[in-house]
Amino acid sequence: MKSAKLLIILICFNIIALMATTFSWADGNTTIQSFNKSKKLLLTKVYYDHLTTFYCGCTFSTQKKITSGNGYVPFKDNARANRIEWEHVVPAHAFGQSFKEWRQGHPNCLNRKGKAFKGRSCADKTNHLFRYMQADMYNLYPAVGEINGLRSNFSYAMIPGESRRFGNCDMEIRDRKAEPPEHIRGDIARTYFYMNWAYPGRGIISKKNRNLFKAWDKTDPIDRWERERALRIRDIQGNINPFIK
Repeated sequence: MKSAKLLIILICFNIIALMATTFSWADGNTTIQSFNKSKKLLLTKVYYDHLTTFYCGCTFSTQKKITSGNGYVPFKDNARANRIEWEHVVPAHAFGQSFKEWRQGHPNCLNRKGKAFKGRSCADKTNHLFRYMQADMYNLYPAVGEINGLRSNFSYAMIPGESRRFGNCDMEIRDRKAEPPEHIRGDIARTYFYMNWAYPGRGIISKKNRNLFKAWDKTDPIDRWERERALRIRDIQGNINPFIK
């Protein structure tokens, strides 16, 4: 009898261990693999009554056109300055580099001429976990297209001085760093904490940035919209951001 009980315990332990290995990313997005689908859902189910860009506070329409610039002055790209794009706060490049398909490619990553390719396109084509991470709505925010392009995959930091390249928008981008406005720094920190928690082992938060994000989390506490946004995403995506109480 004891042997049978021990065998059952061992079997259960092995099943749990296998599940933990297979579904180690289960705290993250396991519902939507399409980046395009996430963008549509964000526009129609999350931001439908809060059509305001993340960094600069510009208003936009459901057709993704900027309707009021809130004093935003384009730096050079007028076309992208007049539309919104969905910004990955944790850049796809930052977590994408942890995927072998991004760094080295995959046998299935061949173009029509039979030439191999790698990078984001290859990871998106061949790795379902990358697709889930790329489409995670907690990490996606509406931004002026020009800001999204100029921020690129730069990390956040405190930049000396107070240069205003975008008019009233207090967003600074210089020397491959980006300093966001004070009123959204906590949102950024909690997004990084969530992505690091939901997808462990992907190098999302560096040691250098951890203390910065802890400070931002304290100085910019959760507001009503950040909480409501998280609730709406939870209802669609099916998982929570535990850093937004």
